[in-house]
Amino acid sequence: MIDIHAHIYYDDLAKDIPALLARAKDAGVEKIVCVGSSLSTSKKALDLAKKYDNVYAAIGVHPDDANGFDDQTFEWLEDNAAHPKVIAIGEIGMDFHYEGYDKMLQKKVFVRQLELAHKLGLPIQIHSRDCTGFMMDTLRENKHLLSNGGIVHCFSGSTETLREVIDLGLSISIGGIVTFKNARETLDVAQEVPLENLLLETDCPYLTPHPHRGETNEPKFVALVAEKIAMIKGISFDDLDRITTQNAHRIFPKLLK
Repeated sequence: MIDIHAHIYYDDLAKDIPALLARAKDAGVEKIVCVGSSLSTSKKALDLAKKYDNVYAAIGVHPDDANGFDDQTFEWLEDNAAHPKVIAIGEIGMDFHYEGYDKMLQKKVFVRQLELAHKLGLPIQIHSRDCTGFMMDTLRENKHLLSNGGIVHCFSGSTETLREVIDLGLSISIGGIVTFKNARETLDVAQEVPLENLLLETDCPYLTPHPHRGETNEPKFVALVAEKIAMIKGISFDDLDRITTQNAHRIFPKLLK
């Protein structure tokens, strides 16, 4: 398995990375993509990717950090995206969940990073929360920047939005929410998504899957996500593992290097 979206630089996980990686390996997790959400965490993600063979990095600025996105940040992203362990620009996107957001600033920062990914030939990892209509309008307006593909991570939209995302040449990843008892929409998406458009993630340390809710999430728990989706799809765990791993390698080809 590949945990395509994790934040293992946070203190509760970063205090013993070798042990975390050993637990992941024991659970069948082959590779972990550590995803930045700001300049500082993107640097941490890349440092971990440089240090550990089975850790890769995505670098980018999350919409909650849009106020801090400046030319220096852009230049660092551009200078470091060519590193062989940087597989994507991410996580980037928009988030209208909290009061006080500036949607036009978020859009500006998002599109600038889409332009960077397109220029550098890299796929993207998109964050989208409480902004579906505006996000889809933005993606349609900038479809020419999506030619390198990528994913909407921790997908929480409807099956209709799923079909639009796929029509734009993107895929999705699903995390621990699919194991929650009240996650009807995510269960529907897991049933509907074509296998060739599906990847797995934890988004750790957030969204710990059942039955470990209340514990800190970590990459080993991606196996629980895979088990649930395999059950929903009516296929074997091994088949889901093989297909989603192949998908990750296809969508993020630097994972093969």
